[in-house]
Amino acid sequence: MEEARERDAAGLPYVVVYRAQGREAPLEVRLVSWRDHYVGLWGYDAQGRRTYELDMRLLDDPTRLWPRRSVRWHYSGPEMTEFDETCPRITVELFPGGRGRRTEQPQGERGRMYVSAPGSRDDERWVDRPVFGEWPLLSSEVHGLTETPVFDVAEPAAAADDDGGGLAPTTCWCPPRPVQPGPIGELFRPGVRVTDGYHPEMTIVEPRRIGTLRVPSGLLAVSGPDIDHGDGPHITVSVPPGEYALEEARARHSYHCMYEGSEVTRTDTMAVRVLVSEAPAVTWEMALGADDDLRLFVEDQISGFATDGATGCFADAGAWEPLLALFERGLMQGDPDLDPDVYEDISDSMYLLRTRDQATGGELVAFATTGDGTYPVWVGRTEAGEVTGVVVLVEGMPELLPDVGAAVGA
Repeated sequence: MEEARERDAAGLPYVVVYRAQGREAPLEVRLVSWRDHYVGLWGYDAQGRRTYELDMRLLDDPTRLWPRRSVRWHYSGPEMTEFDETCPRITVELFPGGRGRRTEQPQGERGRMYVSAPGSRDDERWVDRPVFGEWPLLSSEVHGLTETPVFDVAEPAAAADDDGGGLAPTTCWCPPRPVQPGPIGELFRPGVRVTDGYHPEMTIVEPRRIGTLRVPSGLLAVSGPDIDHGDGPHITVSVPPGEYALEEARARHSYHCMYEGSEVTRTDTMAVRVLVSEAPAVTWEMALGADDDLRLFVEDQISGFATDGATGCFADAGAWEPLLALFERGLMQGDPDLDPDVYEDISDSMYLLRTRDQATGGELVAFATTGDGTYPVWVGRTEAGEVTGVVVLVEGMPELLPDVGAAVGA
């Protein structure tokens, strides 16, 4: 107990499990990691099934917690298994500023979904941050307990390094994290073997350079040019003013073509990149939009740019409006009178076209993705924190094949 109190004061992760005498299944589990701005709560029924899950976040006010997300499962009877796909559930997601969503699924995951806005105001949503050991227990009301349940306190894992290093068991509890970078740097290293989940083996070939991009403002925009941009581009990354190479990461693979009746080899583009520096990236981070707050991200959440037309772009943010206007005139309106000095098509590449603002020299280069949706933007940095490259995967994150990572290095 005293060790848990010390971990609480230091902000380190720990778990509290509440149990009733004579009951094997827990009544309630509380997961705490103040350094990650996170407190979780899981409630259980008499059959040991999780019936309630609450995700709370510590934001700017140290005395209050924000209820970021809650899920309630309503099991139809004692025979229904935990998290059954047909189990009715209600999910509520909240964001400061009045935004939120309430999702009701009366037939579970396979049935219809009814979405509405939560009915409470921001000032009604906050939860007081409790003092250590004085947590209010939902279990007492749900199970009609008259005596305080006993509880055990545990660290997530003794093998885990509290500074982020070391290896932890796969069963170790971790606070929710946004999606993590995969082998992004390896996609530009010839000879590396990967799989995209559909093709069992693919071999990375030499990156293909497709011209350059001028960013005289020193602010690189990465966005979907086909989406309404009343507030400007989705993502911006500060880089030194200059002209940078545009590259495609490509992978070669072979497969049996049923139409040709023989083995066919083809090369596909995995990612596009603005190469800012030849220095190798030591770390990769997901670029955030202006309204993104990592403290509110749930497990594997992504931030990025959105597209309805399977299109993204790299551009000089300092000339965003005129560059976007040229994109719309050329590609979307098909204006035949555009000057070749301000608009040009790019052939035989994932890069589609280039627009150029004559007043500033800033440029926009659009590229194709493999579908609609949201695409993360990955920023590579040196040990000193300088940007080396900005990457967008045009489909999904591939995986390194076994033993490849050790051979090619970090």
